[in-house]
Amino acid sequence: MIEDQATGVESYRVAGVDIDAGEEAVRRIGPLVRATYRPEVVGDIGGFGGLFDIGRAGYRDPLLVSATDGVGTKAEVARLAGRLDSIGRDLVAMCVDDLVCSGAAPLFFLDYLAFGRLDSDAVEDLVSGVADGCREAGCALIGGEMAEHPGVMGTDQFDLVGFAVGAVERDSLLDGTAVAAGDVLVGLDSPNLRSNGFSLVRRIVLELAGRDLNAPAWKGASSTLAEELLAPSVIYAPAVVAALAAHEIHAVAHVTGGGLLGNLPRVLGQSVDAVVNCSAWEVPRIFRELQTIGGIADDEMARVFNLGIGMVLVLPSDEVDGVVTTLGIHDRPARVIGELVPGSGEVRLEEGTR
Repeated sequence: MIEDQATGVESYRVAGVDIDAGEEAVRRIGPLVRATYRPEVVGDIGGFGGLFDIGRAGYRDPLLVSATDGVGTKAEVARLAGRLDSIGRDLVAMCVDDLVCSGAAPLFFLDYLAFGRLDSDAVEDLVSGVADGCREAGCALIGGEMAEHPGVMGTDQFDLVGFAVGAVERDSLLDGTAVAAGDVLVGLDSPNLRSNGFSLVRRIVLELAGRDLNAPAWKGASSTLAEELLAPSVIYAPAVVAALAAHEIHAVAHVTGGGLLGNLPRVLGQSVDAVVNCSAWEVPRIFRELQTIGGIADDEMARVFNLGIGMVLVLPSDEVDGVVTTLGIHDRPARVIGELVPGSGEVRLEEGTR
């Protein structure tokens, strides 16, 4: 195969796919990937599939739980800002924090990276973030895929998708059947946007307001707009897994796209409503700034963003103190934000408290 465009002969490189760059990227990410390995990992990167010995993980009667997700158009903000080192962590958070909603502890992770033109530095930055997130979440990065899409994506464009697998004992599965009127809602703080609502963010901040990502986030801010928007997602999984192991918890809801209104109903069933006291926590300033810039209605904000609560645990009232303490030990501040009452599966945000 001819490898130089100057020869005038067609080749894969001329078509836009650089095999050598791909091999260099794999070489560079090898140490990052191996640093995430758990004792259950079998083999090494470079095979056709990642291997994990579930028998060594200590489960009696495990159910495997899987989740897949991306980071949406937060990837575009990262591209525009030239900051790719933390968005891989966002990817891990989106996936593993879905797993714990079934009661599962994360075991292993795979990623898919797509580029208009493969750049080894970009690959290393992205995978470094994924590896950091995997180590914090306690899961092994056992495989992945890098794809080059010339002619389909711009040369500096990229996207990333993650896939996580965890396990839960069959008799510990959270399926929503245990929730009952009188249960308390404990919300875990989210100091930033995490990875949701960025299509709206981009429209109001970049397209309509024409803001500079490198300018202060707001008047008097010590952080730039890029730093606020790209602040990495909190990974709740280890703290929630610890709470599940030590306390009676009836349900867990991951507050992603759709906010509390869209995600709490997924664990309520049809016999209770969630009454949320929105004055129970302080909404981080970035949300208020976005609302002001875009003139966004309160209801729309609540339907799009987490507004400062990234995860909700549903539990009996006598477990609250212990759960909040356990979460705090794992550096995840939490507070009571509401309760369940008889109803039909709806979420009611208390009026006048947003």
